[in-house]
Amino acid sequence: MNVVISLLRGVNLGGHNQVKMSELCALYGTLGHCDARSHINSGNIVFRTRQKNPAAVAKKIEDAIEKKYGFRVDVVVRTPDELRDVIRRNPFAKRKDIHPSKFLVTFFAQEPAAEICAQIRCIKPDPEEMHLEGRELYIYFPNGVGQSKLFRALSAKPLKKEGTARNWNTVTKLLEIAETLEAL
Repeated sequence: MNVVISLLRGVNLGGHNQVKMSELCALYGTLGHCDARSHINSGNIVFRTRQKNPAAVAKKIEDAIEKKYGFRVDVVVRTPDELRDVIRRNPFAKRKDIHPSKFLVTFFAQEPAAEICAQIRCIKPDPEEMHLEGRELYIYFPNGVGQSKLFRALSAKPLKKEGTARNWNTVTKLLEIAETLEAL
């Protein structure tokens, strides 16, 4: 069976799109997936499946959530190998001053269109640092996300409906969960 990491966009944020993770894991079971495990309450589910098409897996989950809960969320999926590659490509890996809770990776379902990439690259982050690589945008927020003008700028236009972000602690924990499932 294949192990898949699914990242749901906009679940349990600010009182919107409320879903209990135990119910979500059960829903994955009704879709033929097994061993669904959640990490924190923001829509991170790692599971095993016989399905091989990542886009079809994501769409099936999106459709099932909409049917059950009455709202639609975007689902981004990665394999454990893809997540290992995200970690391997970390542009901040050699830096000692990076705090993992202030380091976010935005995951896109597919590589952003050239227009979106151009908009992202035109933003001048300060004091934040960002690196766009393929289907991931790595951003370090030295003063935190809460007061960041960069975060507001990205949320307002280029990334308004694109991708979903996770902090580095979550990224590494999701890989750990995936590797546990791979070992079964």
